[in-house]
Amino acid sequence: MEALHVYDTTLRDGAQQEGLNLSVSDKLAIAGLLDDLGVDFIEGGWPGANPKDTEFFERARTELHLRHATLAAFGATRRAGSSAAEDPLVAALLNAGTSVVCLVAKSHVRHVEEALRTTLEENLDMVRDTVSHLVAAGKRVFLDAEHFFDGWHLDREYALAVVRTAHDAGADVIVLCDTNGGMLPHVIEEVVADVIAETGARVGAHCHNDTGCAVANSIAAVRAGATHVQGTVNGYGERTGNADLLTVAANLRFKLGLDVMAADSFRKAMHVAHAISEVTNVPAYSRQPYVGASAFAHKAGLHASALKVDPNLYQHMDPELVGNGMRTLVSDMAGRASIELKAKEAGLDLSGRPDIVVDVLARVKDLEQRGWTFDAADATVELMVREALEPGCATYFSVESWRVMTDSTATGDAVSEATVKLHADGARHLATGEGNGPVNALDHALREALAKAYPEIEKLELIDYKVRILDASHGTDAVTRVLIETSDGETSWDTIGVAGSILAASWRALTDGLAYGLIRQGVAPRP
Repeated sequence: MEALHVYDTTLRDGAQQEGLNLSVSDKLAIAGLLDDLGVDFIEGGWPGANPKDTEFFERARTELHLRHATLAAFGATRRAGSSAAEDPLVAALLNAGTSVVCLVAKSHVRHVEEALRTTLEENLDMVRDTVSHLVAAGKRVFLDAEHFFDGWHLDREYALAVVRTAHDAGADVIVLCDTNGGMLPHVIEEVVADVIAETGARVGAHCHNDTGCAVANSIAAVRAGATHVQGTVNGYGERTGNADLLTVAANLRFKLGLDVMAADSFRKAMHVAHAISEVTNVPAYSRQPYVGASAFAHKAGLHASALKVDPNLYQHMDPELVGNGMRTLVSDMAGRASIELKAKEAGLDLSGRPDIVVDVLARVKDLEQRGWTFDAADATVELMVREALEPGCATYFSVESWRVMTDSTATGDAVSEATVKLHADGARHLATGEGNGPVNALDHALREALAKAYPEIEKLELIDYKVRILDASHGTDAVTRVLIETSDGETSWDTIGVAGSILAASWRALTDGLAYGLIRQGVAPRP
């Protein structure tokens, strides 16, 4: 087998996802992360057709310093009735300054006749002329045969003619595209094998996820002889997205044993996936294979018991190979092993303390019955274990009282004010905070009250806040669950509060989040 290409199209095809809008600076940042990951090719966009993409290639010349990947420009074959040498969009591909150009061409007879509104022979001339023109200019050309699998089923001979024409004109790879995403793996495998046997061309695969099979289809293509796979990080893309390139590449290396990217680069996979999520402002998918936060998370007590003996009994691979880690979730499904493993993750040894394990487990199960959920609040569980081992170790202050008031103006604007009274470091502290809502005001007042006793609190920031109403049939009298994510600028943690009042639930989650943050900084309680 020829060396496998891993070709990323996040910056072009991935950017077509609904609600995703990348600036030029965003695209440059993502390209740097993709290079760190070790992909072979990064498709930067369509110069000439999009001003933003034209600017990206101009800035990439001086601002993008790729150590491993090769930058590719994307475009289309020349227009019908003209020549490649005179087509301004083909000229823009040359002016982009990349050594690789990826062309899109029609390979489906109905698309040629109804979308391009030209003849089948003219379409072949467009492919031949554009590929040969770019090759003569010293470019390495890949050709994306759009709608290929649908086109092969409609008119096999014409679809194969497009591949032969591109191959004979000098295209290095002809990429077969499941543009509508409607294929299944056995079909992909059949068609790819047929194309290779009939044309002798080097073949790639570009799969969309409309049947949920984009990753499986990409693997099937490689099994049939494809040596080039395209996809996007985190599966970004139009409709249901493209093949998730991280999952495809990891499957090829760890499951099929193929030489894709560098083995060490996979250890950056989780970091890169989440870093790109931050740039795109699309929340990371916790259940994403390999790199999701839940990819190696275990909840059932039966699983935890086996994991204590050997983690491989319930994991398909070592999560560290992709930069991830094993997590034990604690819930009403937990057994003693779950508590012990969770404590071990925090560096706490409960092997000789069965009394602590039983006590914490009983408390977890009781609270879960009352609406708490600890599989999404690891920090709260760790605080429970620490307090059971060393009572008072997380008691940084005692509360005298707190209250919140909200005033509404005649214009409908509302301003909230909170007052907190507490004792810390041997003194009484009173503070008032304002905010754009009662929880925001309470957070400000709590921090103000604690700042003198614990200046380290300035590093901590509330970064996410979620509310869920339990038993909504009770209306405004329902129990409320609040999850809060807090960060110290380097990592983050989740805490939970449950109460009949949204403010009381928020107070519990807020105080636990700050206490956990102080513990992480090694600050001893000064109540």
